[in-house]
Amino acid sequence: MILGRRLAALALALLSVPATAAEPPLVRWHPARVHQGDIAWVHVRGAVNPASVEGVLGPRTLTFFPYAGGQAAVVGVDLELKTGPLPWRLAIVEPGREPRRLKGRLTIHRRDFRVQRLTLPSTMVDLDPETERRAVSEGERLRTLYQTITPERLWRGRFTRPVAGTEAATGFGARRIINGRPRAPHSGADYAADRGTPVVAANRGRVALVADFFFPGRLVALDHGLGLYTLYFHLDTVAVTDGEVVDRGQSVGTVGATGRATGPHLHFAAQLAGSRVDPASLLSLDLRD
Repeated sequence: MILGRRLAALALALLSVPATAAEPPLVRWHPARVHQGDIAWVHVRGAVNPASVEGVLGPRTLTFFPYAGGQAAVVGVDLELKTGPLPWRLAIVEPGREPRRLKGRLTIHRRDFRVQRLTLPSTMVDLDPETERRAVSEGERLRTLYQTITPERLWRGRFTRPVAGTEAATGFGARRIINGRPRAPHSGADYAADRGTPVVAANRGRVALVADFFFPGRLVALDHGLGLYTLYFHLDTVAVTDGEVVDRGQSVGTVGATGRATGPHLHFAAQLAGSRVDPASLLSLDLRD
């Protein structure tokens, strides 16, 4: 009887202890040092279902997905984004509670890009009015595509090289001077390869565009979801169709020299919500499902 009363008193005492506040969420950005052209990602630990996370990095909206005991979001740092501190704000929204708000700054560091001087035939540089109208229209079509955000994340795990081999791609961010005139920086990376070399999807995605444009030539654009696209330019042949879902490593075509190209190679590019990012940053993205 005495033991029973003591247990009851202990239980009452435990019930009367006020609940401790929820542990503050842990926010961590990757990589630790972010440069122009990088893909950065933020991991918010402690924000689990049914909580949702909303946020921005500068003017860019962050789209979160469940990941490793919390939620994560990826964001592109455009190759010409101004360097310096960039503010971020997050809100963790939980049913029946006031949103928990966090903020901070992510420093964007300068990256030095090489200057590339090219000499091309005038017919490939100085366009006649009809060709120029075509090129402008095709560029607008691509920009509209890059701004289209599929809310579903289609990709999983590590991204793979689009062509076999170990040699790194070159040219990303190069400030091109063509026939003595400055041009837009090179927004992709080039893989040297023979005509007919197989080209594969870097990760799972949906074919968003198959086209034959003036500058990129025969191309495939893959939508990986959450605003992430990979681009495969100057293809000789194409092995996929619009709307098709492809897996990582599946053939999308072969290397060629179509469009404005001086020889066979693959121009491989990545866009994240309209930001031009280094494909090497994509290949090193370490989000392990």
